This record gives sequence, structure tokens and C-alpha cells, in this order.
Amino acid sequence: MKTNRTTAIVLRRTNYGEADRILQLLTPDGKRSVMARGVRREKSRLAGGIELFAVCEVVLTEGKGELGILTSARLVHFYKNIMTDYDRMQFGYLVIKLVSGASEMVEGPDWYDVLAETLMGLDALSIQIGVVQTWFYLHYAALTGYELSLWHDTAGEKLSADKTYRYDVADRGLKVVTGGELTSEHIKLLRLIATRPLKVIAQIGGLSEIIPDCLLVAREHAAL
Repeated sequence: MKTNRTTAIVLRRTNYGEADRILQLLTPDGKRSVMARGVRREKSRLAGGIELFAVCEVVLTEGKGELGILTSARLVHFYKNIMTDYDRMQFGYLVIKLVSGASEMVEGPDWYDVLAETLMGLDALSIQIGVVQTWFYLHYAALTGYELSLWHDTAGEKLSADKTYRYDVADRGLKVVTGGELTSEHIKLLRLIATRPLKVIAQIGGLSEIIPDCLLVAREHAAL
């Protein structure tokens, strides 16, 4: 019977029968649905390796149809700090829901990387939650085919440090507006967030003043 060892993030857990559980996993190779037999029994060796908000190492074997069998699970990293902050926990659940739905329509290994990076950012309490949210929304939009243009405005002109901008929902881009909320500092930060890991963004100081406007742009662009 063919086996596959991989890393995975649990998207959903559904109780089945008296002691089993059906899991929906996100792996670097895409989504998998597997049966975890006996996992709800008190002495199950699988239970501790399939936590939410965690990266796990799993061994999967083929089952009947598309439903695989989970034969081994080991917790690689549990992002426990997410559970200590209500806002981070709620956003974590939202991210899992959004990634689960979007990865059905747009397949690819990048979803795993985006989810893992977002969970890491939410777990790091030193990183402002607004930074994590902005990062996720920009990358979510890009993976669903709507990457935000941070080099040209809605008229196709290059963005200029001498002008101010506002996000235009209809055109899904930045529009030149006299007295607009978005300055060259906002655009610089948005470019960094769109192209750099969260650990790099966390090292930048003075974000508190401009991250709320950046978050608003990212959330509106992601249409969420």
C-alpha cells in the first residue's frame, strides 16, 4: 500500500462514528482528506499530532476512493500563543476558512506557505496583528488572481512620491486623489509586505501610524 510522509496543517476535523475523525489537511502538495481511526480514544497515539493552529508531520496511506488513512502524526510546531489572544484566534479561524475555500478553486503549493507564514505571524505576539492581516490579505488576493498593483495607478501611470492616493474599489487599484490617505510611505510599506516574509516586516519600526490605512487597502482589495 502506497504511503506518503509530508507536513500538513489541519483545516477541519469532523467526528465520525464512535472514535474516528475525518480530517481535511493542507499539505505542500495540496489538500487531502483522510480518516484518523480511533483518534478520539483516550490513548490514541494520533491525537496529539493533529492539533489546530499547528504544523504536523504525517504519514498517509491510500484508502478507499479519495479518502486516505492517517497512520502516523507528529506535532512539529504548535502555535499556542494564538489561543491566548481572542483577536488573533478569530483571525486564525478566518484565515483557515478562506484558505480552505480558495484552495478548492485555485490549486498550488503556495497556499500551504501562506497559511504557515500567517500562523507564524499570529503566534509572534511582537508582530502587530494589523501587519499580519495586511500581509495575508495581499497574498490571498495575489493567489486568487488579483494581485494589487503597487507600481502603477488606475490610469496606468507610475506611482509618484509627490502624489497621494486612495484605493478605488471599482477599479481595484490606487487612484490619484488630492489629499488622499495613501502617501509614498504607505506605498513603500505595502510593497514590502507584498514581497517580504513577515519576520522581515516585523523588524521595521514606526508602523503603528500607517498600518491601519494599509490594512484597509489590503482588505478592500481582497474583497473581504
